[in-house]
Amino acid sequence: FVTEDLIRRRAEHNGYEIISLEEISLHQQNIEKIEHIDKWCKELKIVYFQNNLIPKIENLGHLKKLNYLNLALNNIEVIENLEGCESLWTLDLTVNFVGCLSSVETLRNNLHLRKLFLSGNPCTEFQGYRQYVVATLPQLEELDGIKITRSERIKALQGLDELKRSISQQEQDYLRRRATEKEQEVQRKVASQEKGQSGRSSDSDEEQREREFWNTPCSFTPESRLEAYRHVEEKRKAEEKKTEKKQKPPRTLVTSSGQVLNINEPKLDFWLTEDEDNNTIILDLAVYRHMDTSLIDVDIQPTYARVCVKGKIFQLVLPAEVKPDSSTAQRSQATGSLVLTMPRVRNGTRVDGKSNQGCMIHYFEFICYF
Repeated sequence: FVTEDLIRRRAEHNGYEIISLEEISLHQQNIEKIEHIDKWCKELKIVYFQNNLIPKIENLGHLKKLNYLNLALNNIEVIENLEGCESLWTLDLTVNFVGCLSSVETLRNNLHLRKLFLSGNPCTEFQGYRQYVVATLPQLEELDGIKITRSERIKALQGLDELKRSISQQEQDYLRRRATEKEQEVQRKVASQEKGQSGRSSDSDEEQREREFWNTPCSFTPESRLEAYRHVEEKRKAEEKKTEKKQKPPRTLVTSSGQVLNINEPKLDFWLTEDEDNNTIILDLAVYRHMDTSLIDVDIQPTYARVCVKGKIFQLVLPAEVKPDSSTAQRSQATGSLVLTMPRVRNGTRVDGKSNQGCMIHYFEFICYF
C-alpha cells in the first residue's frame, strides 16, 4: 500500500519533504491500491506507478498540477477518475488490461491531454481501435507513440457513428469472455486449495506443486498476475521462516548454575603454563599469524579468560584466581601468537583445588564444549 513512510523514502531528492513534492517514483513497490497521494502531495507534476498490481485508477483527482502519469504494467481494466487532473499532458497505460475502450471518453474533459499510450491492452485488438480513440479525443496529438495527422482525424470522424456501434459490440464480446475467465479462475483456485489441503505434504510434494504451478498454462489476466505475485511472496516468506529455524541457537558461555564452560570455537592450539617463580599463569594462544589484531578481543576475569577471534569464542577456565587489572596481552611479531600473562592472587584459592607448589605446563590441540 501507499504509506507516508514509503513516500518519504522516495522523496529523498526533495529533502524527505512530501508537501512540496513535484515528482515521485513508486514503481515496483507491489502497490495494490492508490491512496493518500492526492491529499499529501498536491503539488505533484510527475508520477511513476509502473510495474505494480494496481487494479483501479483512483484517488488522483485532486492533483490539479499533474502533468505526467505512468501506470504501465498494472492490472487496470477501465480508464476512470482522471477528470480532476486538469493539467494532464501524458497518460501511459501500456500493458494493462483495458478492455472497455469506450472508457476513453472520460478523458474528454482533460483538455491538455496530448499523449496517450494503450499498447499491450486488449482494446488495441478491437477493429477500428485507433480510429475510435482519434475521433473521441480531439485534443490528442499522439497515440501509442504515433502522431495523429489532420487527415487521419477527419477520416475517423466521418464514420464515427458506425464505429461506435462496432466498438460497443466488440466490448460486449470481450466482457463476456472476461466473465468466463473469472469464473474459471474461481473454480481453478477452489480445486487447487482442495488439493493442497488433502493430507500432509512432503518436500517432494511441494516441489511437484511448484512445478505444476509454473508449468500449467493459464490466461494472462489480472487474476493470474496477482496470483503469481502472491505465490512468489508466500514462497519468500516460507524461505525466510526456514532460514530462521536453521539459525544456530545462542552459544552458552556460562550455565544457568553459574559454571563457566571451556569453549574453543576457532579450534586454536594453546599452551597453559603456571609460573611459580613469578606467580603468574601464562596462556599462549596460537592465533593465525597474519590476522589483524583489530579482529581479536580479550576479556580476562578472575577465574577464566575469554578471547574472541574473528567472531568465534575461545574461553578457558583458569586453574587459579588471577588479577584481571594487572594482566597483559601481547602478540608475537614472529609467529602472531597471543600471549596472556595473568598474575595470580597471592594465597588465593585455586580453582582446581590443588596446591600451588611446582610449575605446571598444559598443552592442548583444541577443546570443545563440555
